[in-house]
Amino acid sequence: MPWSRPRAAHGAAPEWRQILPRCPRPAPTAAAAAPAGEGGSSRCSSPCSASGSICSCTLAPAPAPPRRAAAAGLRVSRRTRPASPGHSSGRDAPRLPFRTQPATPLASGKEMAEGAASPEEQSPEVPDSPSPISSFFSGSGSKQLPQAIIIGVKKGGTRALLEFLRVHPDVRAVGAEPHFFDRSYDKGLAWYRDLMPRTLDGQITMEKTPSYFVTREAPARISAMSKDTKLIVVVRDPVTRAISDYTQTLSKRPDIPTFESLTFKNRTTGLIDTSWSAIQIGIYAKHLEHWLRHFPIRQMLFVSGERLISDPAGELGRVQDFLGLKRIITDKHFYFNKTKGFPCLKKAEGSSRPHCLGKTKGRTHPEIDREVVRAAEFYRPFNLKFYQMTGHDFGWD
Repeated sequence: MPWSRPRAAHGAAPEWRQILPRCPRPAPTAAAAAPAGEGGSSRCSSPCSASGSICSCTLAPAPAPPRRAAAAGLRVSRRTRPASPGHSSGRDAPRLPFRTQPATPLASGKEMAEGAASPEEQSPEVPDSPSPISSFFSGSGSKQLPQAIIIGVKKGGTRALLEFLRVHPDVRAVGAEPHFFDRSYDKGLAWYRDLMPRTLDGQITMEKTPSYFVTREAPARISAMSKDTKLIVVVRDPVTRAISDYTQTLSKRPDIPTFESLTFKNRTTGLIDTSWSAIQIGIYAKHLEHWLRHFPIRQMLFVSGERLISDPAGELGRVQDFLGLKRIITDKHFYFNKTKGFPCLKKAEGSSRPHCLGKTKGRTHPEIDREVVRAAEFYRPFNLKFYQMTGHDFGWD
């Protein structure tokens, strides 16, 4: 339909005129004469006459809608120039609500936990390095208190067991040792939970701190958190474990006395110094008594540190069964490293390359005098009692 814009007088608002066709019948009312959807109001100069004269309608430009009304509709992003100093635009640009990311205790908690764990007890790689699957779900799931804990023992093979278990897709474990139930219990369960990785339904949250096994308060504290917590203890021949413990200390303090002088109070009589922690940790039966006051033996699994080296897949099968997991970790995941003298993973979690534990694992033990046999004699009655309590003969005697 043709439109025309006649010349407007100086200073007058322009008008648009629509040339309507001749109408054979009386024209509609002025309101109906305006074209729909044009956004203007119409003023019809005269209705159509019976003779078919032309009705000339003028449309005045529609007034701009109020700002509030416009705000109720679709918002259009607008780039505004910053006001010059000392000049105000007369209106303030709308401000979007913005909040900085709230600080959480996770970072500080993780730093404190890593500081509490000795370098020898941490993985040489980034703790808790996620697998591709867990990376995909890194923003999903929730943090849970652990349903299973590796509570001991130091130098028994706990790091190896944890690294092997983390290959399983349904196991999520914190890398560094939290030391919550022995050193940081006053920080509370919320702090402890925040150290844990996120898990999805069906996954198990785990942690390992070997010193829990010899901490008197740990059994009651873990029971207070959850009586259903599953406990795993990696044990090893007490004499070999003590020598490994001594070797670790020797690597940091080369000036310490010999193993024999620390082991015996009197070398002539063969009296053992049970106050030395390296000896004390190996009295497994004594420590287990404290745990059995709070947990039934069926809730504890005792892993052989020797079999973890000679048959890692077999021991991992027992652990997976104990945790209620499908047996996914098998022989195909391991190869034996002759240089280190223990098994390594063909593919570690989150990697396609073989992975062995770090240089702090598998140290060469120093030459020990034959008098150490007396230490084995000291442990024999405690070992036999431990076999009876656990229902398993570990063959150390």
